[in-house]
This record gives sequence, structure tokens and C-alpha cells, in this order.
Amino acid sequence: MNQKPVFILLISLLLAIPVFAQQDSDIELIIPPFNHLNYIAAIETNDNEPGAGIPQGLLNNEFYLESIRLKKLAQDTFDFGDYDASSGFAEEALHYAILSDEYIVDQLLAEVKRLINWADSNNIKNKYPNDYAKGREYYDISLKAQSNEELNDSIEASKRAIQILAALQAGKPLQILPGKFTVRSWGSSKDCLWNIAGYPGVYGEPRRWTELFEANKSKLPDPNNPNWIEPGIVLDIPSIRGEIREGMWDPKKTY
Repeated sequence: MNQKPVFILLISLLLAIPVFAQQDSDIELIIPPFNHLNYIAAIETNDNEPGAGIPQGLLNNEFYLESIRLKKLAQDTFDFGDYDASSGFAEEALHYAILSDEYIVDQLLAEVKRLINWADSNNIKNKYPNDYAKGREYYDISLKAQSNEELNDSIEASKRAIQILAALQAGKPLQILPGKFTVRSWGSSKDCLWNIAGYPGVYGEPRRWTELFEANKSKLPDPNNPNWIEPGIVLDIPSIRGEIREGMWDPKKTY
């Protein structure tokens, strides 16, 4: 029986699984002991990079490395024409890819719990109530996503919790920036993408207007014309440096 269609389906599923590490699979990596400083360094990476906010030693875990090895065997046997063997290797690669994500979820949640325990023992709830509450909120979101087997959502929520709580532990409380901006009229506020990008709390850099344009094309009257925006349009402000963004931009607030 020709197994080529089955293999193609399995490879498609494998590519859809959120495996975050993208390192050279020929390099044998050893998982180092977990150190909270690794997390602090990791959250400073570019938010758009694969695996941003997760230490490399955690990304390149034994399950991930095994999934890469099996994926290569699947491709090699497929190229050789042994579709039965290729299908089997692809299925095993998918299994280990999922195990890798489950492992990352567990380790991130453990790190969040460690930070919460530190916060509880240092009266952080009373010193920084808003930050503490937000960190706990993301922790609860991550736990719920894990129980629903929504691994990617769990990972993202844990990363946010670590970002907030690790900043408190480092003595540098994190400022949560706005994630949306409601366009006002040109006559009253001179709102355009250039000016909006330059506002404090957005980017503080007018030249970042392209970030707003790319993230909001579908909301504009003409998706190909960045100069045409209408009052009342709610723009998304994408994160560009790993910063946490949520809520609406407020002209009365100091950022």
C-alpha cells in the first residue's frame, strides 16, 4: 500500500505543533540546571523570535532533540521511497514534539510558582499589589490552558507571569503598556500613524509607524494606504521588545 499521502499528512501535523526551539539539530545540547537569571535574560529577547522568553536550555530539551532526530529519519526514508517507515518516524516525531511542549509548560509553571512563593514570603502582594495580582492572573490562565491542553496559550501566559514577577524580584517593577489606541480626529489631535507611533506609551518613536500599519491593515479603509485612518478605529499596538501590552492608551496617563 502506498503510504505517501499518510506521510504528508503526518508531516503537516508535525509542522503545526508549537515546538519553539529552532537550533541546529546536529549539536548535542545538555539541559543545564534551572536558574531564574536565565529567565530574566530570556524575557529581554525580541518578542517575535521563536521561543522568545524561554531559556535555550529549556527549549532544547531531550524530547525536542528526539523529535528532530525522528523528523530527519522520516524525511530520509521518504526520500528513499520507504513510505511505511517514513510514516512511522513522522508519527513518532509528532509524539516527541508534543512531549517537548508539555515539558516546557511544566517547567515554566514551576518557575512561576517559585516566583510566587518568593513574592509571598517578601510581602510583595502589599508592596506592589497590581503587579502581584497581574502575575497571579497570568499564572491562573496558564494553569487553565494546561488543563485544556492548550499548550501554546499556557506557555505564553507563563512567560508573561515570569516577566512581571521576575522584574519584581530584580527590584525593577514592570510597567504594563497599552495594547490598543482609539484614533481621534485630525483636527483635534493630529492623529496619524506617524504621530501615534511617537506617543509615549505607544513606541515613543514615530519611525515605528510601520509596526502599527502592518498590524492594522485590515482595519483601515484602504489596506494599502497608511495615510488614511478614520476617527474611532481601534488600533492594535503590537509588542516589539517583549513588553507586556494590554488595555487602551490614555492621553491623561503618564507612560
